[in-house]
Amino acid sequence: MGRARFPDIPGVLRLSLNMPGFADIIINVEGLSDIIVFLGTAGARFVVTKQFLASGGAWLNFGGIEILLDPGPGCLVHSAKRKLDAAKLKAIILSHKHLDHCGDINVMIEAMTEGGWKQRGEVFLPADALEPEAVVFPYLQNYPRKINLLSQGKSYSIEGISFQTPVRHIHPVETYGFLFQTPRHTISWITDTRYFDGLSHHYAAELLIVNVVLLEPRDGVDHLSVPEAREIIGEIRPKLAIITHFGMSIWRAKPWEIAQKLSQDTGVDVIAARDGMKFDLARLDGL
Repeated sequence: MGRARFPDIPGVLRLSLNMPGFADIIINVEGLSDIIVFLGTAGARFVVTKQFLASGGAWLNFGGIEILLDPGPGCLVHSAKRKLDAAKLKAIILSHKHLDHCGDINVMIEAMTEGGWKQRGEVFLPADALEPEAVVFPYLQNYPRKINLLSQGKSYSIEGISFQTPVRHIHPVETYGFLFQTPRHTISWITDTRYFDGLSHHYAAELLIVNVVLLEPRDGVDHLSVPEAREIIGEIRPKLAIITHFGMSIWRAKPWEIAQKLSQDTGVDVIAARDGMKFDLARLDGL
């Protein structure tokens, strides 16, 4: 029986019997896990500027591959407070260029590359985050190993972790949500958008994360509301859903109570993210 390391997934061995009719056996030898740390749960300008909730984005650790998503204002402080080392980041992903998502992108690029002394990591962002006015300062654009432009229906890879941007969202600037695939789990993250027909079709996954800013739909505001989140969760029916990125109306209505009601209405386990919450996706394995 031969043994070879599975080429694209760290910490996984493939045991090959080299016999007809026998499939390779894949073993997770390092006990790798997928973890999401919510550095902040604030959405919309008033909650962010008043800092009723933190606005630092999310830190993803998928089997040791560390990725930063939407580093809003306070990301550097909250990641350092939780002893998350930016020098270990493999990538920074930006869904769109609004300040509550990109306020700390420059300082996090600086931290990832140790002040530009080590050209490392990749940055993924929409084209309008670089043109005509770049949210990444020009002097920093050569610090990462590569800057990648996001576009609709494309797939990307970060050291064996793949993700897709299945559809462009309806938002005042170019915006994308994400479908992540690790060797263990599938995660979809519906970022800021107005609700549109077929939205849920693009985001089927075991874990669904939804940015829910509004308690009720509001004309002229391109963000999701609780009734729309209820419909999306009911259509996708993930193993578990997490709501985050709360506006003032959600904050006042107590997100944890909203999540409890969504669970009752949809039959899907729904939880409200909290600032600093660490979610281990191993929790999905028993659902």
